[in-house]
Amino acid sequence: MSATPHITVLLKEAVEALAIKPAGVYVDGTFGRGGHSRAVLAQLGPQGRLIAFDRDPRAIEAGREIKDPRFELVHAPFSDFAAALAERGVERVDGVLLDLGVSSPQLDEAERGMSFRFDAPLDMRMDTTRGLTAAEWLAEAPVADITRVLREYGEERFAYEIAKAIAVARTGGHVATTGQLAALVEKTVRTREPGQHPATRTFQALRICVNQELEELSLVLPQVVAALAPGGRLVVISFHSLEDRIVKRFMRDASRPPQLPARLPVRAADLPKPKLALVGKPVWPSDDEVSANPRSRSAVMRIAERTED
Repeated sequence: MSATPHITVLLKEAVEALAIKPAGVYVDGTFGRGGHSRAVLAQLGPQGRLIAFDRDPRAIEAGREIKDPRFELVHAPFSDFAAALAERGVERVDGVLLDLGVSSPQLDEAERGMSFRFDAPLDMRMDTTRGLTAAEWLAEAPVADITRVLREYGEERFAYEIAKAIAVARTGGHVATTGQLAALVEKTVRTREPGQHPATRTFQALRICVNQELEELSLVLPQVVAALAPGGRLVVISFHSLEDRIVKRFMRDASRPPQLPARLPVRAADLPKPKLALVGKPVWPSDDEVSANPRSRSAVMRIAERTED
């Protein structure tokens, strides 16, 4: 079931931010349904090249529709960035786009188990060919681990209470479906923000945990900077504060000289130059885009440029 077609967020803004060179080499770290990739290909010349990554087998299937010799789609997490480029003999790239989070099809296809709107197996994996499902993780995880995940990834105030309720429920069998988990959380959580389902934060936290989304992001950013050619752009679109915080801090730290002890006798001119330069201010979707695609409302895009080696 796919109730909502996938609408690429900040499409025009992201492609403009890449400052595409016709003969350049670019990476789309999250192919999804190919909105950004198609827009990049439209601006590349005959000598240009685009390498895209995605973990989702259905995204890989959708990518087969693109019959373009300049394009290659890799079934792998973007944390495999450096290894995948090395396998293809690519040493430098001119731009990298990371569109984080989940796509509308992943949320709207009941069998993916990412939404409490449908009663389906509690899967939540972006790559359904490997790794533990959310149900399998919940069946074995200690209460302390469940509490930590809900608190850190979902910023859930009732993390401990929900974790205890899950532990009690699984003594009589697995918490195996989205409906079971949503009902359990709804029964456990005493208050919630108006208009928000009680299980919203729990589902977000488990999805982030199962897919190791924050770890993947932290792993790929240094790899991208190492591969960017001078003047190459890193463009990242985030959809929640945990992702954006990692991106913001990474770009900030990489755009500053190393922070040395105050009394160390080193001249500023002798310090290594920063590897990145921030480009402009953060970009948010326009009111028109949010009106047309409400799921874009939490998006923020940050841009940085590789400095000279």
